[in-house]
Amino acid sequence: MKFKSQIFYQLLLLSSALLAAPYAKAQGKLDEYIRQGLASNESIRQQNFVLEKNIYALKEAKSMFLPDVTFSTNYTKADGGRTIDFPTGDLLNGAYATLNRLTGSNSFPQLQNQRILLNPDNFYDAKLRTSLPILNAELIYNKRIKQQQVDLQKTEVLLYKRELVKEIKTAYYSYLKATSATSIYESSLRLVEEGLRINTKLYNNSKVNRTVVLRSENEVSRINASLITATKTAESARYYFNFLLNRPLTDSVQLDNITELPSQDQSLGNNVGGREELSKLRIAKDINGNLTGLAKSYLIPKVGTYLDLGSQAFDWQVNRQSKYYFLGVSLEWNLFSFGKHSNRIKQTLSDQQALASQTDYVQQQLLTELKVRQSGMQSAIAQYNAAQSQLKTSQTYYNDELKLYKQGMAIYIELLDAQNQWIDAQLNANIALYDTWIANTAIERANASFTIQQ
Repeated sequence: MKFKSQIFYQLLLLSSALLAAPYAKAQGKLDEYIRQGLASNESIRQQNFVLEKNIYALKEAKSMFLPDVTFSTNYTKADGGRTIDFPTGDLLNGAYATLNRLTGSNSFPQLQNQRILLNPDNFYDAKLRTSLPILNAELIYNKRIKQQQVDLQKTEVLLYKRELVKEIKTAYYSYLKATSATSIYESSLRLVEEGLRINTKLYNNSKVNRTVVLRSENEVSRINASLITATKTAESARYYFNFLLNRPLTDSVQLDNITELPSQDQSLGNNVGGREELSKLRIAKDINGNLTGLAKSYLIPKVGTYLDLGSQAFDWQVNRQSKYYFLGVSLEWNLFSFGKHSNRIKQTLSDQQALASQTDYVQQQLLTELKVRQSGMQSAIAQYNAAQSQLKTSQTYYNDELKLYKQGMAIYIELLDAQNQWIDAQLNANIALYDTWIANTAIERANASFTIQQ
C-alpha cells in the first residue's frame, strides 16, 4: 500500500505541474532579453556604423550648398623666356632731344628700347576665394540620393533586428521546451526509482518474481539516459540563446511561465507590406528615379558665383595698390556629348524595370512564405490538441491500471506500460505547446507584425 500511495502522490505532483498551471502571463522576461539582444548584438552594431557613415555622407551633400572659402597664394621667380619689345627710345628720344635744345639743358635723358619679360619675376599673388553654387541640379539630386541611402540603411538595420528577434524568441522557446522535458524526466526518474525500491523489497519478501525487478532496473536506466540527453540538449539551447544576446554562454536564463497557446490575431491575414525587404526595394526604386534625374541634369545649366579678395605685387609689397577684389559669375551648360548622357539615362531606365520585376517576385515570395508559416501554425495547433487529448487519455489509462494493480488484477508490466504512455504523452504535450510558439514566431517574422522599438 505504501508503494501504491507513493506512485499516486507522484502522479498528482506531475499532473498538477502540467494541467493545473495558471493562465500564461505576459512574457516580461523574454521581452527584456529581446531588448538586451537588440542592444548588444555585434551584427546590428556593425550595421549602425554603416548607418552613421551614411548620415555623415548626407551632411556632406548638404554642405555643398553652402559657401566654400579657400586661401591660396603663389610666388614666381623667373628669368628668360618670352618677351615683349617696347620701343620706348624710338618713341620718346626725338621729342626729348628737341626739349633739351629748347631748354638748353639735359633734363630729358635718352631712353633705351625695353624688352619686357612675360613671366612675372619676383611676383606674388595671395587671395581668399569664396565660391557659392547658385543653380546645380547635380547637387540637388546627390542630396536626395544620400537621404534615401540613409533611409535604406535604417531599413537594413531594422531588417537585422527583426531577424534577430525571431532567432532570440525561437531559441528561448527551444530552451523552455528542453528544460520542461528535463523536469518531466526528473519526475519520471523519481517515480521509477521509487518503483524499483518497492519492487526490490517485494522481491526480497517473495511477493513478486525477478522479472519485475529487472524491468524496474531497465526503466531506471532508460529514464536516466533520457534525462542526461535532455539536460545536454537544454545546455546547448542555453549556450545558443546566450550567444545571441552576446553574453557568457554559461549565464543562467530566467524563464516565463507559458501554459497556453499564443494569440491567433496576428497570424491571420495576408499582409506582407510591412516587410523590410519590400521597403528596401521601394527605396531602391526611389533612388533609381533620382539617378535618372541625375543623368538628365546635364540639360540644366550650372550657375555659380565667386569672390576673390587678395593682394598681388612685386617684391612682396603690400599697399593700397596691391590689394584687389575680383567678383565673377560662371555658367556651364553641356550642349553635346556624343550620347554619353542618353546612354546613362537608358541604363537607369533598365534598372528601374528590373527593380519593378524584382519587387513583384519578392512580394509573391514573401506571401508564399507567410502562407507556409500559417499552415505550419495550423499543423502545430492540431498537434497540440491531439497531444492534450492523448495526455488526458493516457492519464485516465494510468489511473485505471493503478486501481487494478492495487486490487491485484493487473501485473506490473501492464502498469509500467501505462506509466510509459503517460510519460510520453507529457513529453509530446510539452513539445507541441512550444512548437506552437515557435510557429507563431515564424509568422511574426513572415508578416513583420512584431513591433520593434527604434
